[in-house]
Amino acid sequence: MISEGAGSLRVEVPADSLFGPENMPYGVFAPPDGEFRVGCRLGDMVLDLAALLDDSVFARADMNAFLAQGASRWREVREKLRSLADTALPVDAIYPVSSVRMALPVRIGDYVDFYASIDHATNLGRLFRPDSEPLLPNWRHLPVGYHGRAGTVVVSDTPVIRPQGQRQTDSGATDFGPSERLDIEAELGFVVGTGSTLGAPVTVDEFTSHVFGVALVNDWSARDIQAWEYQPLGPFLGKSFATSMSAWITPLAALTEARVPLPTQNPEPLPYLRGSDNFGLDIDLAVAWNGEVVSHPPYARMYWSPAQMLAHLTANGASIRPGDLYASGTISGPEPTQRGSFIELSWGGKEPIMVGSESRTFLADGDEVTITATAPGSTGRPIGLGAVSGRILAAHNTSRP
Repeated sequence: MISEGAGSLRVEVPADSLFGPENMPYGVFAPPDGEFRVGCRLGDMVLDLAALLDDSVFARADMNAFLAQGASRWREVREKLRSLADTALPVDAIYPVSSVRMALPVRIGDYVDFYASIDHATNLGRLFRPDSEPLLPNWRHLPVGYHGRAGTVVVSDTPVIRPQGQRQTDSGATDFGPSERLDIEAELGFVVGTGSTLGAPVTVDEFTSHVFGVALVNDWSARDIQAWEYQPLGPFLGKSFATSMSAWITPLAALTEARVPLPTQNPEPLPYLRGSDNFGLDIDLAVAWNGEVVSHPPYARMYWSPAQMLAHLTANGASIRPGDLYASGTISGPEPTQRGSFIELSWGGKEPIMVGSESRTFLADGDEVTITATAPGSTGRPIGLGAVSGRILAAHNTSRP
């Protein structure tokens, strides 16, 4: 911080910061002894937007009202904040990141999880159906997804209690108890800004007018519970116990330099999944298990684009609302060091991973997982996405017969 006279300070951003003026992600924070409100990150500081911009839409405990104002307003606010970043700011509108409490940045009405990585889908197909074609017949024709549980999406650093549920034992019997194959899924989430009308699909080329930004997501998975319950209707209790989301949402406007062409899609998608604004994102993730990086999933490898996922989500006329969240599904690459889940990294538990001095397959109580990511920035240096972390706590002592 540099003093610029009584009551004002200039935020000094280090040259190697991942959160310079070209980034400026949004979140919801509470200063010491204060109420939650919308803020913007600049370097190691949080800017109080209600105080800085004198706008009550930011004096709320979620971003939904701001998101609902639409893309032109998002651009206007971003341009204003970037112009203010190099000026002296009121001291009462600036707080160190280390001094504030963070909350879930949006009020999520609906949450959808996709399965958009061809490498992840291929790996799981080989694990679960070793004598069959890894990809099911529909996979290359549409973005496979399911509706998750919005009420259990939690902000980063919220502890995750080990879930309990039915499992099938090695002997073929059925029991109920804590998951023994607790896993992660390293994903990228997309936050809806502008809603749509029920019955009116959103096209691929309308993506940037409806989606505000991205956030890292860890969609925790109880693989043993999921394996027993998911046929024929799909994920349920093995997925709905917790989904962790970063406290910071990076606006799409900060990711212009990260846009890349999609991998070749064969067969060519149906017309409703085509468009001129169909792109992938060059975002590199890192998964740390108890502080040790074990994987580097590359988002640029994803088969289905964010715009195609939204177009398919709404193709039947389903509407979207400000604050809705949809996620990419596990991000994996073709190399073992690029797998975004532990079931892949350990190849179904058959190939343990060394985490420090311990040989591991799935998560133990007390384990902590942190996912971080970087993307190309407009100044030639990378920008950072807000980290998503969670620590596993022991299951509640509520076992039932």
